[in-house]
Amino acid sequence: MTTEFTHFIGGEHVKGTSGRFADVFNPATGEVQARVPLASVAELDHAVTIAAAAQPKWAATNPQRRARVLMAFVGLLNRDMDKLAKALSREHGKTIPDAKGDVQRGLEVVEYCIGAPELLKGEYTDGAGPGIDIYSMRQALGVTAGITPFNFPAMIPMWMFAPAIACGNAFILKPSERDPSVPLMLAELLEEAGLPKGIIQVVNGDKEAVDAIIDNETIQSIGFVGSTPIAEYIYGRGCSNGKRVQCFGGAKNHMIIMPDADLDQAADALIGAGYGAAGERCMAISVAVPVGEETADRLIEKLIPRIEKLRVGPYTSGDDIDYGPVVTAAAKANILKMIEGGIAAGADLVVDGRGFKLQGYEDGFFVGPHLFDRVTPDMEIYQKEIFGPVLSCVRAASYEEALGLAMDHEMGNGTAIFTRDGDAARDFASRVNVGMIGINVPIPVPLAYHTFGGWKKSVFGDLNQHGPDAFKFYTRTKTVTSRWPSGIKQGGEFNFKAMD
Repeated sequence: MTTEFTHFIGGEHVKGTSGRFADVFNPATGEVQARVPLASVAELDHAVTIAAAAQPKWAATNPQRRARVLMAFVGLLNRDMDKLAKALSREHGKTIPDAKGDVQRGLEVVEYCIGAPELLKGEYTDGAGPGIDIYSMRQALGVTAGITPFNFPAMIPMWMFAPAIACGNAFILKPSERDPSVPLMLAELLEEAGLPKGIIQVVNGDKEAVDAIIDNETIQSIGFVGSTPIAEYIYGRGCSNGKRVQCFGGAKNHMIIMPDADLDQAADALIGAGYGAAGERCMAISVAVPVGEETADRLIEKLIPRIEKLRVGPYTSGDDIDYGPVVTAAAKANILKMIEGGIAAGADLVVDGRGFKLQGYEDGFFVGPHLFDRVTPDMEIYQKEIFGPVLSCVRAASYEEALGLAMDHEMGNGTAIFTRDGDAARDFASRVNVGMIGINVPIPVPLAYHTFGGWKKSVFGDLNQHGPDAFKFYTRTKTVTSRWPSGIKQGGEFNFKAMD
């Protein structure tokens, strides 16, 4: 019997009433393993109403007590790490170690948000004028919302709801309908940790639920992670409705390999950054840019045997695999279509994974590893995000040409340079117009106490995720200018009558 998921509203698991459902697949077998309800506008609005009723009391709870709930939540996450990872892998397809990493990177943001009492402190100026003091307060927005993607069903929801809740907001989470288990489990753990009912709501859905979030007048802010076209849509429509919006879109991350780089280190980095999680990461390196023909030839020579040794299989194979299937049959079809387009455009497919088959899992959504060489900037496989286990090598004649590739691309999420030259690294970090930079680090995702965000068409909005920016995004600043009539008379005695 197929499992039927629910929403999580008012602290309870609630069956969907819209009559619409989406299939949730086992990516390793291709079989439908569950159905998830797709919320109507009325269901979304009902969740918001409950959140709005619960939020004022939560906002009035002092920050230290709110932080204690998050402290308890961290303990529960560690307790249930294996359970969460298995549920995540079963629906997404990523390996168990990768799934645990998904949970861990979200947990680290929760740990940072435990510092809310310090992070929410305002500013104070004593004696700004005769008898005048000025101080500021950071106050909760009210009801906030997040729309999160399939590729990090634990991490990205926690990146959003942890700071929102720590700031005193209620939070409506609309997770991906492709892997809904973990977001529902996180909501259960939050309430086990002591979060009042109604402060976290999980409403499953598709575009109808997204539009309902954008148009609901009570929701004050929206966070989104997904593709650039949808990010641009949500940002534009959300802002026009007067909401605070941050949207993070697609990526095409370059890694420049200088002639002086340690090529074994660079090749190993490209394997992990290009093929980990089947390439379904917005911080994946999908473009290698070796500088000079000799560097390119040597790099390709080192990459080929490493790629050919990659082990692809289901998460149930344990630690013996490097990556699993992609999330849906449609995702697999799109990746293979992009690969065929690259071949037709004249790129050299030096590692061909199109014929990959796994005995016993022939209907699974597995894609073998691919390596293209001599890709040029006019090709679609260079311009667009493939979101699969495909690495493209674009040869550059000089450092300036390599730098220009990263700077001229419309995406600006992350980039990296591998070199032994400090001057080159410093120049690259200073000049490149990309939000997150790695120097001999292939996936430059900042830790929780820094902010995460790209530039150009990888982001819409002026504040990044997690770190100090999150506490700015989920609060408003209120500034108070205060003056009290003097009650002091000659001789130093208070005249309380004058102060009435």
